[in-house]
Amino acid sequence: VQTFLEARGLLHVVRREQIDELAARKDAEFSAQLQRHGVRPYPTTAAVVSALRDKGARTAAVSASEHGGRVVGAAGLLDLFDVVVDGVVAKRLLLPGKPDPALFHEAAYRLGVPARRAAIVEDALSGIEAGRRGIFGFVIGVERAGEQARRDEMRRLGADMVVGDLVEIEATQR
Repeated sequence: VQTFLEARGLLHVVRREQIDELAARKDAEFSAQLQRHGVRPYPTTAAVVSALRDKGARTAAVSASEHGGRVVGAAGLLDLFDVVVDGVVAKRLLLPGKPDPALFHEAAYRLGVPARRAAIVEDALSGIEAGRRGIFGFVIGVERAGEQARRDEMRRLGADMVVGDLVEIEATQR
């Protein structure tokens, strides 16, 4: 909520208590919607992750959101990931969020994989920047809307490859 208000030049008109209240209301509504409706994952994403696992790759779901693990669970995908590092883990370990690579480094550590041997798949610009800053082996940007300017920005921030859908990636283990 604070970042949203800052981006719109409105932070100065809202008291800290109001920000906290708005954030709590937003979280409660999100949790209710997640419980009520679940999450429908991109089928090709689940298929690619499954194919990678079939080839012996270890996988992690990484999200700065405290809801990250619950979202993966609501999508029915927990069994596709060896590790989930989300905002709950970040808060407990005092890890900074993206574009700092700490969340991704924690996931690689838990997987027992050096960063230089790990690939990151990310749809957020801050996540791509985190992958590059963290010196990960390969950073893949996903831009489903086909926006060329956003694809260009992903490359500028360090994506080694930008795809519109993970099905474009041949599921091979490096």
